[in-house]
Amino acid sequence: MKLSSIKYLLYGFAILLLWPSVKAQAQFPEFLIPKDVTIQHAGSIGFMSAGFGYPLFKNKRGHLDFNYGFVPEKRGGELHIVSAKFNYRPWEIDLIDGIKLYPANPGVFATYHMGPQFDLYWDKDTYEEGYYWWSTALRPHISISTEVNLNAKKVFHTDRIKGISVYAEVNTNELYMVSYFQNTGALPITNIFKLGLGLRVHL
Repeated sequence: MKLSSIKYLLYGFAILLLWPSVKAQAQFPEFLIPKDVTIQHAGSIGFMSAGFGYPLFKNKRGHLDFNYGFVPEKRGGELHIVSAKFNYRPWEIDLIDGIKLYPANPGVFATYHMGPQFDLYWDKDTYEEGYYWWSTALRPHISISTEVNLNAKKVFHTDRIKGISVYAEVNTNELYMVSYFQNTGALPITNIFKLGLGLRVHL
């Protein structure tokens, strides 16, 4: 990864962490103010990615993330990817005071690859309609994750943030699944799943 790309990701993450101070100096509608920031390695949204998110529903078990990710040239890029992710945490387990486990969180998300080499639709002047059914730019995914949440006040004895979560997420997309079912004898099912590791700071 280029040094400049790493810097931009770190700058973006730092700005998101400082968001509570920024919002105190400006007027923003409450629902637009991010409630957490995330940094993630791999997982189909970039070699490294950063973003912000919002808890959903009264029980705050739902979660919506928006991320920007980058893949360096030596790892298959250069790629720039934006994503919108939703997951739900149906089960909550208290491990010890201040630490909770969410063992199996189903989710869905979409990624969009930016750049002139990617398109939402295939060129109709080159390919007849329906020849390729997928988009080169847009990919829908399904996922499942495991998350551990640490209450900042109880675990770290600070009120500067509300908590920290670490998570592991496995995902696949529609193109991988179709490829697998069309080639079950040649394509191992493990090849269609991608793993991402992330850290979320609750503001």
